[in-house]
Amino acid sequence: MKAIKNIIILVIIAVIILNASNVAKIFFPFNYSAYIIKYSEMYNLDPVMVSAVIKTESNFKTDAKSRKDAYGLMQITPDTAKWAAEKMNIKNFSLDMLLDPETNIKMGCWYLSNLKSEFSETDLVLAAYNAGRGNVQNWLKDPNHSSDGKSLYYIPFAETDKYVKKVNLYYKIYKFLYF
Repeated sequence: MKAIKNIIILVIIAVIILNASNVAKIFFPFNYSAYIIKYSEMYNLDPVMVSAVIKTESNFKTDAKSRKDAYGLMQITPDTAKWAAEKMNIKNFSLDMLLDPETNIKMGCWYLSNLKSEFSETDLVLAAYNAGRGNVQNWLKDPNHSSDGKSLYYIPFAETDKYVKKVNLYYKIYKFLYF
């Protein structure tokens, strides 16, 4: 009887191991993949990074709204959305549009691309996406945070430091699971 019990346990463990990728995909979805790929290509971004940002920002919840009043999948704030909509020539923009997955991903990708054109490193782009480009520009000028004005060795906002690390971790997971 004990041998049968051990065999059953081994079979269960084997099934879990063989299906680990499928189980992980439950926790790391690749929802809206068509939009992510489309707008990542349009704005010359890595779709894996965009997926990691969405996972970090909203956990793929289209109706997400933060305590800082950021909306949708990519958690875009009203001020950033209005500015981006103007730059992107989106007519009759309203904040409700941020709850539409395609619009949110398109705008978020445009914004990441805009930050990418200013900052040389992915970590700087992510820090700017989280803390604002002005903060990152100031950190790059401060020798306590940057030795060369082009990269950061210290992110003074703990939330932003944690954010960058989390997106990078999720990037590795998404890369492993889907790409």
